[in-house]
Amino acid sequence: MGRRTPTSYPPGLQVRKSPPVFTKQGTHSIMNVNDLKLRLSQAGQEHLLQFWDELAEAQQAELYAELQAMNFEELNIFFRKATEGSGQCSQLEKVDARMEPVPREVLGSATRDRDQLQAWESEGLFQISQSKVAVLLLAGGQGTRLGVAYPKGMYDVGLPSHKTLFQIQAERILKLQQLAEKRWGRPCTIPWYIMTSGRTMEATKAFFARHRYFGLSKEDVVFFQQGMLPAMSFGGKIILEDKHRVSMAPDGNGGLYRALAAQGVVEDMERRGVRAVHVYCVDNILVRVADPRFIGFCLQKGADCGAKVVEKTNPTEPVGVVCRVDGVYQVVEYSEISLATAQRRGPDGRLLFNAGNIANHFFTVPFLRDVVSVHEPRLQHHVAQKKIPCVDSQGRLVKPDKPNGIKMEKFVFDIFQFAKRFAVYEVLREDEFSPLKNADSQDGKDTPTTARQALTSLHHRWVLNAGGHFVDENGSRLPAIPRAAARRQPEAGTADPEGRPRRADPVRDLSPRVLRRRRTGESRGRQGVPRPSGHR
Repeated sequence: MGRRTPTSYPPGLQVRKSPPVFTKQGTHSIMNVNDLKLRLSQAGQEHLLQFWDELAEAQQAELYAELQAMNFEELNIFFRKATEGSGQCSQLEKVDARMEPVPREVLGSATRDRDQLQAWESEGLFQISQSKVAVLLLAGGQGTRLGVAYPKGMYDVGLPSHKTLFQIQAERILKLQQLAEKRWGRPCTIPWYIMTSGRTMEATKAFFARHRYFGLSKEDVVFFQQGMLPAMSFGGKIILEDKHRVSMAPDGNGGLYRALAAQGVVEDMERRGVRAVHVYCVDNILVRVADPRFIGFCLQKGADCGAKVVEKTNPTEPVGVVCRVDGVYQVVEYSEISLATAQRRGPDGRLLFNAGNIANHFFTVPFLRDVVSVHEPRLQHHVAQKKIPCVDSQGRLVKPDKPNGIKMEKFVFDIFQFAKRFAVYEVLREDEFSPLKNADSQDGKDTPTTARQALTSLHHRWVLNAGGHFVDENGSRLPAIPRAAARRQPEAGTADPEGRPRRADPVRDLSPRVLRRRRTGESRGRQGVPRPSGHR
């Protein structure tokens, strides 16, 4: 497993000294092993030093520093509350009777409220032009399931331009700044806060530096690190992955709020005068970063917290739904409700609980201030049973074939419950949601191929809507692909049923604005900076 790395911060970010997960007990220039043994014994974790005499001096120093940084009392409380909560949830009946769908008065829709879209977009662009909007990227994930060892944001899904997820998102931010400046006549900035894990921090920072921040100002790209928690056995014992090393894992995307507090990020937002923050995950290739319509909708609703959602495709789709439970907004996982409830439909024929969560959220900065100052300690960890590589009592490496312990994590949507005014904005899946999670495989879902097809299909529609068209190799005009049919296009480069290779769709990752520039011969805006795409 990867190791944690020291965190460094850009100029201007005020960093508190408290760490992201544990309250440090202090370190010593000379190791006080007896004192550490006493602390471990009091916490019931004395097994962590069982191989101490077998370790080299450097390994002893590494393990000592790692254990000294842990607050074992706090960890034991985390474990007890998380496992008790998990046990209670498994014993409770389904939440069906306590659920209510999102009421229409807090719901906005990209399809059902078309007459208001322009007003929402105008409000959002105005706030952006005043430098009052920031974006916050949850970018801690590695590309392990994609078959790569680097951060997922550095992944190239195979677009003709070979742009990575990071570059696509950076260029969308740059484009929004340009659009807001053009609309309102003043330069502006959209600060980009990027939360990494300990395993991805240095690689992410180096990647941005190597690519000159994709045209963005270095001072406006702020990296900070989420916390780590040790994996624990079902009995509450911290697991060693090696004789001198604890098995550690990020504390979930809901660890965001503790990291915001510990590293002074909310203070940085307040110093910059930011009013609203758009939070999203790195793996959605279609994400509309700082979407002006979403921002404007939430602000006009007076919301302090909002969620962008897509309509569930079917009752059994394994996605959480945004709803109210006992009058409080939250995300209910698909496994927590019965099939009968999942299948319920409203008068319009739509699923009653259809607001699929896509980890795409709006928060005001005052709301985040309340969360990190007051509410975060009330958040409870969720339990995930995992197969965790470890060493046994003889010091031998074991790779279990079934779960042998838990990892504790919090979810980014856990704070919905604290919102005074909540808003939900529904968008089309084919326009805004195509996550990248798995490597390509036959009948694969959420793969580089599906992500690439989703983006090229979107841009194909943009070109057509802008009055453009496509031609084949002979110059003959190609017919438009209907929206529904576009989602069923075969994978580029694969064979047809008779074994003949299929041609890739002649689509390029560009927006109608870029297309029009090329028609008019307009040059690049800044030396060496590619034209951004992604916002219309």
